[in-house]
Formats: sequence, structure tokens, C-alpha cells
Amino acid sequence: MNDNLKAFLDSKVGQYNRPEFITNDPVSIPHMFSKKQDIEIMGFWAATLAWGQRVTIINKCKELIALMDGAPYDFIINHEEPDLKKLLHFKHRTFNDIDTLYFIAFFRYHYENHESLEDAFVPGSVLDAEQSASPAENALNHFRSYFVSLPDFPHRTKKHVSSPAQKSTCKRLNMFLRWMVRKDDSGVDFGLWDKLTPADLICPCDLHVDRVARRLRLITRKQTDWQTAVELTENLKQLDPADPVKYDFALFGLGIEQRWGIEGILPDFII
Repeated sequence: MNDNLKAFLDSKVGQYNRPEFITNDPVSIPHMFSKKQDIEIMGFWAATLAWGQRVTIINKCKELIALMDGAPYDFIINHEEPDLKKLLHFKHRTFNDIDTLYFIAFFRYHYENHESLEDAFVPGSVLDAEQSASPAENALNHFRSYFVSLPDFPHRTKKHVSSPAQKSTCKRLNMFLRWMVRKDDSGVDFGLWDKLTPADLICPCDLHVDRVARRLRLITRKQTDWQTAVELTENLKQLDPADPVKYDFALFGLGIEQRWGIEGILPDFII
């Protein structure tokens, strides 16, 4: 991999992986909390709702927090049936009150049996079993199976939780895993979980990241699916094997800058 490309992308990571990045990004939502479970719950919810304009995403998450009295974990664990009525009108694009109520039911079921949401992705049984796929792929496939397993699961809610088994890029869930797993001193990602390592993560692959990565020849696959995200991550591992997903900051940031034209922001050696 070109050393100049590494130096260029490392400089972009430094530009975007910093506290100033948080304010206008959905990751600002879990940063509103200090309790681990609140961070997990609202991190997952913010990632799930992360489509559309970022200002709208952040505002809808804040609306949801207010409906849960500013304390998501306490509300989920201790609410009574009448408390749910105020959530019946919550909606963001195709995410509606049916989805909201199931998320609350799922979180309550899980946290009544586990201390951390990490166990929903990487329980001991998954760690101990012989694995044929990557740790991240196993974790995401396991989570979706677990998430839809409650007896009253509404079929429509499936569309909000993807998995590699569906050939999805799993952009939102990979972003959430980045928040929970990556550990650095920049104050953006939380690094709360230990069962996966940063080297296990798969780079979130949204429209911005995909477009820039193709221009940088980090993606050659024609379609955009789970294998595309894996290809991108494998190429990023050539730049940093221990923490390839840190380049999500660089690629996403370049994608935002690209509104003025990609050729104007890439150095000559890449063009």
C-alpha cells in the first residue's frame, strides 16, 4: 500500500478523530451520558436512526431521550405499562412506535439478564464455539438472531437490524461497534467493550465512505454489500493492522468535503 496514501489518510484521521467532531455527529447522543448502559442503549438507538440529515437524527434522539425522562436505562428497567403511552407518537422516517416499543421490550429483557449489551453481540457461547467467519460477522449474525427472538417480535422491525447473512454492509451496526470497541485518546469512541478488539471491526460503509474509497482504489468490488465492507477493511489493515477502522474518520470526512469535488481535495499522487 502506498506510503503517501497512508500519510494522507493518517492526517485526515487526525483532523476528524477529535472532540470537535462529536457535536454534529450522532455519536454526540451517547456522549450525553456517563452510565455504561445509557451509553449502550442510546448509542445503539442513535446508530439505528442514523439515516437522513445528521441534525434531524440528533434532534430525534434527543426527543426520544426526553420521552424516557432523560434516563433511558432507568426508564427501560422500571417503566410501567402506562409510561409507554407517551412513546406512541415517536417516529423517524420508517421507524415508528411499534419499533420503539419493541426496542424497549428487547432492552428490558436483555438487561434483566445481562449487565452489558456486549453480551447480546458476543456471548460466551459464541466466543467458545468454533468459528468459520470473522469475529465481527459472527457477532452481527448472532445479534440479529437474538434480537428477533422475543415471542412478540413484530416482523416489520426486522428491517431496522441488518446482518452479514443478508449480505448487508451493516453500516449502522458497524458504526455502533466502532463506538463501543475502539480505544484511543481522542474522545470520540468509547472503548467500553473488550470481547472484540479494534482489529476485529469492519469499516462502516455508507455512501460517502464508499465513493471516496473507490476513488482511492480501496474498493474494487462492483456492488456494495458485506463483502465490499470486508474488502475495504482488509485494504485498510495494510495501513494499520491493529486499528483499520480509524480510517472511517478520514473516508467519511473526505466524503463530506467532496461536495466541492473530489479532485480538489486529493493530493496529486492519488489523482
